[in-house]
Amino acid sequence: MKVFILSEQEVRALIDANEAFDVCRKAFIKLANGQVMQPDVMSFDFDDQDGDAHVKGGYLRGAPYFSVKVATGFYRNPLKGLPVLSGAVWVFDVTTGFLRAVLLDNGFLTNLRTGAAGAIAADLLAREDVRQVAVLGCGSQGKFQLEALLGVRQINRIVAYSRTPITAQQFVSEMETKYGLSGTVASSGKEAVEGADLVITATPSRTPIVASEWIVAGTHITAVGSDLPEKHELDVKLLGRATVVADRLEQCVKQGEIHHALAAKTLRVEQIHAELGEIVSGMKRGRASREEITIADLTGIGALDAAVANLVAGKALEAGIGYAFDP
Repeated sequence: MKVFILSEQEVRALIDANEAFDVCRKAFIKLANGQVMQPDVMSFDFDDQDGDAHVKGGYLRGAPYFSVKVATGFYRNPLKGLPVLSGAVWVFDVTTGFLRAVLLDNGFLTNLRTGAAGAIAADLLAREDVRQVAVLGCGSQGKFQLEALLGVRQINRIVAYSRTPITAQQFVSEMETKYGLSGTVASSGKEAVEGADLVITATPSRTPIVASEWIVAGTHITAVGSDLPEKHELDVKLLGRATVVADRLEQCVKQGEIHHALAAKTLRVEQIHAELGEIVSGMKRGRASREEITIADLTGIGALDAAVANLVAGKALEAGIGYAFDP
């Protein structure tokens, strides 16, 4: 069997945000119904290099392929003229076990599916009348989160915060130009979340950047930065006040905001409302009232990696896109 190698540009041309939203939503339903094979995450924490990596795999039952993904984040890379994120996805034929495609996406599919997961969570957990959004962390994932969110809510104002002010200003300028939004750069995390209906945290922080007392009734928070046990964005007391939803509970108890709150005993496992797939599939409710504080703890799951990889690989193999060779 020929193996097809695709560049990031080729991968980008084969999937858009709407398609990612659709296949990720279906993957959450399969996950809730026990139709996913998903091994534990393999993580690397290169603290001496200010970098990390994780390996995630998944198979959606009935799909033609299973996949394994490596995604990396090395936060000193901009000083070397390199992007922070990189990575690749290996796609295998489920009937033979043979490798069929290598997607050299440099983390694009990870960003895309994480944005889709955030939009799915916001659609189910945020108020319908969300207008002002705080974005803490103005790198590539902050952009993907905001862009995906625009597909489910009609927001008109963003307030951005980054530890590097010029990054926040560039983020605001880009979103204003691209989407016609009104934007402001905040001088602190507290200033960013004041007046926000929805808060997005997308940072590699290892200490909380959102205090519990800053968050008022009715706010929804999508937390996506804590994809390693050491990463930590939300005050643990905040989870004790909120309706908490996990992308995958068995993963969130080991990493993510839920992990930290359980360790601090500000949250008990039985208080966790649901997995996101259970809400998508109608097994459990979404937002119950305007006053409810909701938190989606998104640690990133292999089922979503498999969903977007299946779509891209399927299109590529059908059309013969990519560099093909006989191994």
